[in-house]
Amino acid sequence: MRNEPGASQITVVQSMDKWGAKGLPSHVMPCFWNRTTITAWLQAKDDQQQRLFAAARQARRSNFGDRVIIRGLVEVTNLCRVNCEFCPMRRDNTRGNTIFELSEAQILETAAKIKESGINIVFFQAGEVKKTTQIVGKVLPKIRAMFDGPVELLLCLGNKSEEEYSYLKNQGATSYILKHETSDPKLNEKLRHASFANRIESLRTLVRTGYKVGTGAIAGLPGQTLESLADDLLLARDLGTHMVSASPFIPAPDTPLAQHPPGDVNITLNFIAIARLMNPGWLIPSVSALETRASGGQSAGLAAGANVLTVNFTPPVERKNYLIYGKDRYIVRNDHVNEIISNSGMERMASVFV
Repeated sequence: MRNEPGASQITVVQSMDKWGAKGLPSHVMPCFWNRTTITAWLQAKDDQQQRLFAAARQARRSNFGDRVIIRGLVEVTNLCRVNCEFCPMRRDNTRGNTIFELSEAQILETAAKIKESGINIVFFQAGEVKKTTQIVGKVLPKIRAMFDGPVELLLCLGNKSEEEYSYLKNQGATSYILKHETSDPKLNEKLRHASFANRIESLRTLVRTGYKVGTGAIAGLPGQTLESLADDLLLARDLGTHMVSASPFIPAPDTPLAQHPPGDVNITLNFIAIARLMNPGWLIPSVSALETRASGGQSAGLAAGANVLTVNFTPPVERKNYLIYGKDRYIVRNDHVNEIISNSGMERMASVFV
């Protein structure tokens, strides 16, 4: 496998730069982004990487302008029934973790703070447990009434039945994120101890049910190949999703993968840029894991073509117990988001789904 893209691929990226604000020709891009070219560009470095990022920023600008969509995050519970080997909230850790579950009053108070901050995306995240269907479903109409205007209610609650997805949508949910983590079926089931086929079927169900749907991958999982990372992008495209993300693998304490090396930030950034060029209309976050891995990581994500940032509004008393990357995860606050948006020469933006 080559370390850098070949001359013919460089020519295409140079051509991308010339298209400017007119956008990227749809008749060229689907032909260009196949498994081979994605795999090569995931390894882009130095000048070629900067060409890739510049093309991605231009694609983002032509679709969204120089604007960043801001989400307000509420972490509902850290209880989870799945036993993912990369997550400190895995089922086997339940007895050792301080389990929390936000009350309705806490959720509504947090949603009010999100509204006060001028954010109109309320993002509910939780471990995968059945009870979140009712916990979140019950408050959705109240939050929609609280905003009394456009509000996106975004859920990330794991696999559920079609009936549960329909119920949540009828209660007011707008969008749903269900990360597939890795498109390699064997590696997925080995690391998640759950059915990959069921995960993909859930994603198809969400699209069919009418949600705006997001998925995503972890870059640098032990046993993962660059080819499977390329497949992650092709899977997101083929599923017809509206959002895609990449997070560098964070070896978290108290997990079976604690001693493995972390994921490569540059490969993660290249994934973001390729995603932007594959589908300029995708919502692509610059995730907190990038900041965990390297200071300035989220700014680098924006420079690579990302256009979403998430501010954490979870009540501080419980925030410390949401161990998605361990106790040392980076907590994204409003001032941090404002600073990196300003330094990037960009502006805040409301939901595009409502």
